[in-house]
Amino acid sequence: MSGIPRAGSRKSREPHTGSLTSARFRQLRFDWSALIRRPEISPLALLLAIGLILGLSTDVSLTLAGFLSVLRSFSWIAVAAFGETLVLIIGGIDLSVGAVMALTGIVSALALQAGANVPVAVCAGLVSAALVGLANSLMISALKLPPFIVTLAMMSVVRGLVFGLARGWPLRDLPENYRLLGQFDVMVGAWPIPVPALIMLALAVLVTLLLRYTVLGSYIYTLGHSEPALLASGVNVDSIRRVVYTLSAMLAGTGGIMMTARLGVAAPTAATGYELDVIAAAIIGGASLFGGVGNVLGVILGAALMQMLRSSIVLFGFPVYWQQAAMGLLILASIIIDRRRHRVAEGT
Repeated sequence: MSGIPRAGSRKSREPHTGSLTSARFRQLRFDWSALIRRPEISPLALLLAIGLILGLSTDVSLTLAGFLSVLRSFSWIAVAAFGETLVLIIGGIDLSVGAVMALTGIVSALALQAGANVPVAVCAGLVSAALVGLANSLMISALKLPPFIVTLAMMSVVRGLVFGLARGWPLRDLPENYRLLGQFDVMVGAWPIPVPALIMLALAVLVTLLLRYTVLGSYIYTLGHSEPALLASGVNVDSIRRVVYTLSAMLAGTGGIMMTARLGVAAPTAATGYELDVIAAAIIGGASLFGGVGNVLGVILGAALMQMLRSSIVLFGFPVYWQQAAMGLLILASIIIDRRRHRVAEGT
């Protein structure tokens, strides 16, 4: 009995310091496995690796000017991919984004030629994009048609409309105030920041706030995870789809205006094939084809990775036509990773 501490004795009141220290360590220990599983890590790691290889193997110097130039070159793809990510999160897809980018450029250029000022012309282009997105959503929600088929057909319809509006010819001589949206730099301290990059970052913040801190954002994620849960709660899922597809088209239209301002010409052939780039940027950035997953930071990293890969192919002396093969392999790898992540999440 002498070996058993009595109640109230000093020994019985001493804390178990060893177990407490271990518990604190477990609480403070960084969960590296959770970090690695984040969808943004893969494109970030590849982006850093390509940048390091370019810096060591070529004459390219990793300067601020070079970084800002890359930032400008993929900004309109990233902006369009923000909207595509919203669509992917709800389990849909939008193949009409490239045609919508061309449409907004043509409509805004026609408005400028008709005497409208730049804000009115930009608004006209965005309204035309919103109408396309609304038409997509109505056919998907009201007629219960597959998003792939609807947006594929709309891509052809809008592209034909663009050629009809432009009569097959590019529209040139755009005013300087319009071209500033794609060609001008703003001095932020001592740094000349491209206007397209500022637009991209501003929209990135707005879309992030929408997804993380609004009821609509939570509905968007829930629709991708479990539509029956929203229906059981009395939420009108068709209205969510209408909002998402309209936002997707308007963001694609914004990217189209930025692209047209950068090029200084509105061409009916503009953004041909860009739907692949936009979808790829979203998927590479971690958006899931199964719905319910996606964020803005991943999209920016995905778009940057695609641009860096294109640049590296040229800098290493490979023919330009290998770019498409490299992009395809990158997309396939991203889909395989997405499939694996989805199966792990389901425990299968």
